This record gives sequence, C-alpha cells and structure tokens, in this order.
Amino acid sequence: MADFFSKETIKSLRKLRQLKPDYFKGFMDWDEMIFKDGALPAKIKELMAVTAAHVTACPWCIEDHVKRAIKQGATDEEIAEAAFVAMALRAGAAFAHSSIAMAVGDEQRAKAAGQAQHGHEGHNH
Repeated sequence: MADFFSKETIKSLRKLRQLKPDYFKGFMDWDEMIFKDGALPAKIKELMAVTAAHVTACPWCIEDHVKRAIKQGATDEEIAEAAFVAMALRAGAAFAHSSIAMAVGDEQRAKAAGQAQHGHEGHNH
C-alpha cells in the first residue's frame, strides 16, 4: 500500500490540475483571495489556518500554513499558541461529546429498569 502521507503523494495534485484545470485554478485563486488582508490581517488568517490544520489533522495543511504564517511574520510562539488552541478545541470536542455518552448511559439504564419492572410485574399476575 502506498504511503499516503509521504511528501511524494502531494505531487499527485498535478494529476488533479491536469484533469480539471479550470476548477484547480478557481480553487487556487479563491484560496489566494481568502488569505489576503481584510477585516482580519493575513497573518491572523494563517494562524487560524494553522489551528484548523491541526484540528483536521492534515499534515500538508500544517506544513503549508506554518510556512505561510512565517512569511506573514508569525513567530514560533504564535504558531505554538495556534497549535495549543487546536489541542484545546479537540479536547473540548471530546469533553462536549462526553455528554452523549452520559445521556446514552442514562437512557440505557432507564430502559433496562423499565424492562425489569415490566418483567417483574408479569410475574405478579
């Protein structure tokens, strides 16, 4: 099986560009537009992208957006904070989703108690 996370794999985007050049160009132009200075400075957008890249666990995105953040003047300390924000978000998601586990547990216990109660009532008749 191919090593999909090798640096060579990303070169396969050439095939994508060859197959759909208009789409590829449109995406690249759109990406360039999004990361220009606007209401948010480009550096902040790149740091946001570093965080998002860590949350989505995209190694190529991490590499690309860290390079782009540095070009926009981001420091190692800012990049580290962006990574820690991602860690907090991922941990926060697990924390928030734990409410599902607790709710399912409560639901299953209530269901089992109801079945036990109905089964016990059946023996009284």
